[in-house]
Amino acid sequence: MTALRLVAVSAGLGRPSSSRLLADRLTEAVRRRLPGEAAVRVIELRDLAADIANAMVTGFPSPRLREAIEAVTEADGLIAVTPVFTASYSGLFKSFFDVVEEGALAGMPVVVAATGGTARHSLVLDHALRPLFAYLRAVVAPTGVYAASEDWGGTGDAATGPLSERVARAGEELAALMPARAARPRPADEVVPFEQRLAELRP
Repeated sequence: MTALRLVAVSAGLGRPSSSRLLADRLTEAVRRRLPGEAAVRVIELRDLAADIANAMVTGFPSPRLREAIEAVTEADGLIAVTPVFTASYSGLFKSFFDVVEEGALAGMPVVVAATGGTARHSLVLDHALRPLFAYLRAVVAPTGVYAASEDWGGTGDAATGPLSERVARAGEELAALMPARAARPRPADEVVPFEQRLAELRP
């Protein structure tokens, strides 16, 4: 049996970042519920920031950015985690998905997640992240996960409590969606060439 491919995208800026911590928690929650082995990868957009900016301007991705995009679009399940900036997803997070080929995420099972300093920003899941992935025609899992600073506790750990319950539920939902994605070939005509997509985005 071919291992299911799970990719997490973290737009955290620090090292370590709460967004990466949340991505790791969600990744483990999904992996525990998948049948058999899983091929897991976490992509930190912080490391690709200059490549993403250059691709937006020139229309040509660097080799490592293209490889990251291919990992995301060829996955059987996606975890997308962003810090909250100005009541929405970060510019780095949005820019990355702007350079993903149109149609490449159609039918992709996705868990949306975000981190912020206060629980007041939790509505970003429904007001920003869900509409973004609905536009990309992804299949968004019912449970989104938001983690405020208070959810991590004094040790930076979130192994117990309401956050761990949301993580477990989201992991179960994504794991249930992934086998169907793996079994369905993606039609080639759904994908717009990368350079054409960027040309459409530039003013």
